[in-house]
Amino acid sequence: MMEPSVETVPVQELSPYELERGKPMPTLVHGAIQANLIVHIAVSYPNQYRIASEVALDTHPFGSTPDLVLYPASELDYKNDPSRRTDAPLLVVEIQSPSQSTKDMVSKLEPYFYFGVKSCWIVVPDLQAILVYDNPFHYTFFHGHEKLRDVTMNIELNLREVFK
Repeated sequence: MMEPSVETVPVQELSPYELERGKPMPTLVHGAIQANLIVHIAVSYPNQYRIASEVALDTHPFGSTPDLVLYPASELDYKNDPSRRTDAPLLVVEIQSPSQSTKDMVSKLEPYFYFGVKSCWIVVPDLQAILVYDNPFHYTFFHGHEKLRDVTMNIELNLREVFK
């Protein structure tokens, strides 16, 4: 009688980036969307926001590092640059990676809102869509060639420019 074969699946170790930030390594699509958002917001809303990527926030219970944050426009303080921000940004953007589920993405929202964030966007590259949350339990869905309208932030973006 033959023994059934057992297939072992290799355990994939997390990179230092993934361990530090608690999320997957970004892909080319992820990076391109992130860059497009930065450029489009900066051009459309000059001197209105301080846009930054990969800023560590002191959210509870473990901290977080969203893909993009928007703070009110301000000068950079080069002498006081904490490793984790204790002041909430106005807007947080999270871009879904192929290995992340929608549930993973939505679970990030409550800590952001409790931290004081006013608006959260979840970008879903596979659908070329952005979900704009004004609280942890309510969102508006924008996709395709629609114009994103975030009424909380008073921001409008042409999705064609974000997903090009």
